[in-house]
Amino acid sequence: MEVNVLNLSGKETGAKVQLPESVFGVKPNDHAIYLDVKQYLANQRQGTHKSKQRNEIAGSTRKLHKQKGTGGARAGSIKSPLFNGGGRVFGPQPRDYSFKLNKKLKQVARKSALSYKAQENNILVLDEVNFESIKTKNYVSLINALNVADEKTLLVLPAYDNNVYLSSRNLKKTKVIAASDLNTYDVLNATKLLLTADTVKTLEEAFAK
Repeated sequence: MEVNVLNLSGKETGAKVQLPESVFGVKPNDHAIYLDVKQYLANQRQGTHKSKQRNEIAGSTRKLHKQKGTGGARAGSIKSPLFNGGGRVFGPQPRDYSFKLNKKLKQVARKSALSYKAQENNILVLDEVNFESIKTKNYVSLINALNVADEKTLLVLPAYDNNVYLSSRNLKKTKVIAASDLNTYDVLNATKLLLTADTVKTLEEAFAK
């Protein structure tokens, strides 16, 4: 699949980039995508939730009243889960939500996500993206020139660029990552995928390993 290369003004440079079929033209595997996205979201969870159980509540363990003859329930201590302020039954405890996925499966998922974007013609290729200084208006000018200001965009650079990253950080619908940090969730969450010519080569080499 051939794509026209654009400059920072959104105009065609005359050059074209071939999106490799091995990365952007595979048959999408929806189940692999589901597992990779599930793992990504699970890894975002801190898992620090905690409630106190009966043995962790500060309070007397004295039996509130005698077992028989009061006409009330057979209450134990004030720390019972039945009372307000008592321990919680089967409450949340700190845990790790992450789980393992095979490297090949994750590659299939990411290729599938990229292929979906290619099928939908939602990939734009730029010759290069670099800013001399950190200014949000530079990035705003870029997405306005590409007519994607109102859409969710993901810009994938061949390597991390601090000026571009910080220039985009205040914008709600944009995200900038390096090719090494590409993940299925970010690709699918964006409406438009912005790549540079060097990024395409970097991804081809990365997926060939």
